[in-house]
Amino acid sequence: MANIIGEYECKADAKGRIMLPSGLKKQLADVLDKGFVLKRAIFNPCLELYPLEEYKKVLSGIKKNINPFNRDHNNFIRRFTAGVKIVDVDSAGRILIVKDLLDFAGIAKQVVMTTPIDIIEIWDKELYERTLKDGEESLPDLAEKVMGNYNIDELS
Repeated sequence: MANIIGEYECKADAKGRIMLPSGLKKQLADVLDKGFVLKRAIFNPCLELYPLEEYKKVLSGIKKNINPFNRDHNNFIRRFTAGVKIVDVDSAGRILIVKDLLDFAGIAKQVVMTTPIDIIEIWDKELYERTLKDGEESLPDLAEKVMGNYNIDELS
């Protein structure tokens, strides 16, 4: 699957349903009928929506590094998978987010869907904007720290 690109604003209805923006639906056309996995993010108060096949790849990678007889590994996988839900896109193009996940992400009405590599983050709009504004480091400092040792030819 090609990288998913974009940032989209949408709304959650009273039942927790969110309409997938048309720009995302076009990019996800080949996986829309295969299902998605919705889970809590690890580092941010948002949700992560994975195409089911991408989530299976993540779990496969974790499985290779997990020892079921190691307490920390066991605790990690339990917390990583806590609240995980399989979701489908309904005939109207919406996904349903259950109440416990809405509460975790603080989602009330206004939503931002953003697309880090191969997943979709689902944020409460106000919280997302606050997180970007109040980031611990500026983007230039963070870019230098994370990408500063790369040769530009290695990135393509």
